[in-house]
Amino acid sequence: MTWRADILTLFPAMFPGPLGESLAGKALADQTWSLKITDIRDFGLGRHRSVDDTPFGGGAGMVMRPDVVDAAIGAVADDRPLIMLTPRGAPLTQKRVRELAAGPGAILLCGRFEGIDQRVIEARAAEEISIGDYILSGGELAALVLLDAVIRLLPGVMGAAESAEEESFSTLLLEYPHYTRPAVWAGRAVPEILTSGNHRAIAAWRHAAAAQATKIRRPDLYDQYIASGAPAP
Repeated sequence: MTWRADILTLFPAMFPGPLGESLAGKALADQTWSLKITDIRDFGLGRHRSVDDTPFGGGAGMVMRPDVVDAAIGAVADDRPLIMLTPRGAPLTQKRVRELAAGPGAILLCGRFEGIDQRVIEARAAEEISIGDYILSGGELAALVLLDAVIRLLPGVMGAAESAEEESFSTLLLEYPHYTRPAVWAGRAVPEILTSGNHRAIAAWRHAAAAQATKIRRPDLYDQYIASGAPAP
């Protein structure tokens, strides 16, 4: 079954963008997933197709109108989750990515200006998701990030299924470091254990390296890992 993505945006030319290349692009051509773009301005008001207005209560910038956004959502709404990309949303996690990949698809709402009128967000029960603690010009780049994370997990997109199982965040640990030829480069040698042929020892080394990197770089994740009952490295 094809995983279906609908994008609601004021800038349709931004899609598919990088999703038309590499693994995602091949999967799109193979109809593993589909992409439909809806221009919110098509539902704008008046001769100029207005989509925004000044905020109640004053303040800088403009706010996207609830009636316009609701009409755009209504044109594509079904049983798929409606996701609004916004810095005030819940952080995107690998767990949520896996859940989305296991479903029928998603409808992604890309805001612009100061944001979208809260009433339509609540009326449509939109799930608000953030890709990080920083501000972008709009939701389009965040939508691309979310889609890339999901598409690569769809069946058949990645060549080796085990690749996804060993990646960062799959087990609350960051991924272990990788090495390839040449065995010595710029005076730096590959860790000797990786050339030993002892697969059990290699697995133990990789686990310890992943745990150490997580402890140093993401102590919040490392604490969750220890709290889960996993043994300390």
